[in-house]
Order: sequence, then structure tokens, then C-alpha cells
Amino acid sequence: MTSEVLRKILVAGAAVAALSVVACKGPANNTDAATASAEAAASDASAAASSAMAASSAASDAAMAASSAAMSASAAASAAVPANK
Repeated sequence: MTSEVLRKILVAGAAVAALSVVACKGPANNTDAATASAEAAASDASAAASSAMAASSAASDAAMAASSAAMSASAAASAAVPANK
């Protein structure tokens, strides 16, 4: 129970300190940095989406090739089995 109380006091102190730092600072003029950050994030997201689409396409091609191979194997197996008459 003592550690819980100490933890709460520590968190409350950190919150007060953070609010004090924010309140003492002037208004931030970081719009250029924020815009650049947003553009970089959008670029990264676009690259990730492109990679995901390429991976999806490759998986689709692999699935089609596997299906074709299975059909060929099935046809070969059917041809190899003698008919029971």
C-alpha cells in the first residue's frame, strides 16, 4: 500500500511539473516542423501501402501458381491410375 501512495504522489508531481513547463513556455511556432512531420508520415504511410499492395499481389500470384500446380498433379495422378474394368 505504501508503494501505491508513493507512485500516486510521483505521478501527480510529474503532472504538475509538466503543466508548469508548458505554462511557462510561450506559444510554439512549430507549424513548419509539424507540417514537415506530417508530410513525412504521409510519405511513410504511402510507401507502406505500396509495399503491402506488392506483397498482396505476390501472394495472389503464388496462390494461383499453387492452384495450377495442384490441378496439374491431380491430372497426372488420374492419368497414372489404371482404370478398373
